[in-house]
Amino acid sequence: MADKEIQRQLEVIKRGVVELLPEDEFLAKLAKSIQTGTPLRVKQGFDPTAPDIHLGHTIGLRKLRQFQDLGHQVVLIIGDYTGMVGDPSERNATRPQISHDQLMKNAETYQNQFFKIMDKSKTEVHFNGEWFDKMGLKDIMTLSSHFTIARLLERDDFEKRYKGGLPISMHEFFYPLMQAYDSVMIKADIEIGATEQKFNLVAGRHIQEAYGQKPQCILTLPILVGVDGVNRMSKSLGNYIGVDESARDIFGKVMSIPDYLIYPYFNLATDKDIDFLAEIKTKLDSSEYNPMDIKKELGVTLATMYQGEENALKAREEFERVFSDKGLPDDIPEFTAAELGGTIWVVRLLTQTKMAKSGGEARRLIKGGGLYLNDERITDEKLEIELGQGMLFKVGKRRFFKIVE
Repeated sequence: MADKEIQRQLEVIKRGVVELLPEDEFLAKLAKSIQTGTPLRVKQGFDPTAPDIHLGHTIGLRKLRQFQDLGHQVVLIIGDYTGMVGDPSERNATRPQISHDQLMKNAETYQNQFFKIMDKSKTEVHFNGEWFDKMGLKDIMTLSSHFTIARLLERDDFEKRYKGGLPISMHEFFYPLMQAYDSVMIKADIEIGATEQKFNLVAGRHIQEAYGQKPQCILTLPILVGVDGVNRMSKSLGNYIGVDESARDIFGKVMSIPDYLIYPYFNLATDKDIDFLAEIKTKLDSSEYNPMDIKKELGVTLATMYQGEENALKAREEFERVFSDKGLPDDIPEFTAAELGGTIWVVRLLTQTKMAKSGGEARRLIKGGGLYLNDERITDEKLEIELGQGMLFKVGKRRFFKIVE
């Protein structure tokens, strides 16, 4: 009976996983957990460097939810201190440092968004400032004595920067040690993270042993490519789908992904079962099905997950009206020429109407050909526009605003 339960849980846990290391150690931990009725402590850390969680984050959160459903204890670490250092993984330069106040402000939204996916009653949440804020220099020296500079330079990102003569700040070396020490403090049995986190996860094993604990097993998960179809999903690159976005924005962004990402998004970002995924794969490989129809199904699925089925279906209807029937959304934001200043620089127009979060984003929209006035593309980022009644602006593929007087 115990063997069947071990196999059942292992199948769930390994679904969609890149690596589970060392698997023999994990099987031993899992068997002991089942035999004794003691839940495994499963850890993942999140640095609140931006205020929102996107679909890339949910790959890990959904795996944590699976552990919860199997009866294990999930421990979330909100990295208010590791966030000040900044994860150097896959970075070719030192990250700009973020203030602790800003990190804590961002973290306010994190906890609400975590529980769109996970069971709050079965989740333990810690800020790693709980222990790092209390550490003295002696404690820091003890922690750092367990890792060598040579070993830190083995990681690809540090090695490339070192060989390329690019600077590496001393505080960056502390990031893997701090993430590892988190595992010590919460006594992690397993830690999960994306594939580029493997060095940090393995460091956790080493530091736990140095502090007299049994080392955690590590589970790595694939990276979700962003809506641009090129780079990993990232807030800083603007190629993300946020879990707190409206159903319209979620659906609309899904419609912008290249067709080859339809199956990976179904596989990595939804809870669809293996039979359903096989059916999607068959449809995508067949000329009898239009990929756009399958993409719409993906859009409804994701929008339903985070904003409910009614809102998801409305988003689909609006999209089809706007793009298939050349219609317009029901609720286009309206502004008067007077409130915007009459004559206005086009970049400032986009930021004042909140169509762009910054001047840089506004310039990128214009340079990318994403701004239209009454169906005519605007390409001059220095343009001054005299606003008047009846002007209809289209921003990107889905957003509009108009001047009413």
